[in-house]
Amino acid sequence: QVQLVESGGGLVQAGGSLRLSCAASGRTFSRCDMGWFRQAPGKKREFVAGISVSGGNPYYADSVKGRFTIAIDAAKNTAYLQMNSLKLEDTAVYYCAATDGSDYGTQSAYYAYWGQGTQVTVAS
Repeated sequence: QVQLVESGGGLVQAGGSLRLSCAASGRTFSRCDMGWFRQAPGKKREFVAGISVSGGNPYYADSVKGRFTIAIDAAKNTAYLQMNSLKLEDTAVYYCAATDGSDYGTQSAYYAYWGQGTQVTVAS
């Protein structure tokens, strides 16, 4: 059993930065790869970034590549999404997710555990 809690969302101006955190409890990251997803109003949930539990093999959606950085601090059982150069189209509810021993992927079905989401709003 893994529990995930996101934090760090808020209102930011375009071009600014936010860092999202995802605190994990339970089995933690010893067995779980991590992913970040987002869902804008009226839109489908989309993959943002994924990372292996070791911290290797980060992968990003084209829309955020070069601006966002995903990381894991295993000692703190916490995953992060550093978001820089934010754009209006980044506005969404952001969710962290964890696999249950399998490798991460770009589809929601790869993930067994989900956080409740945190709102990120980017204003001009």
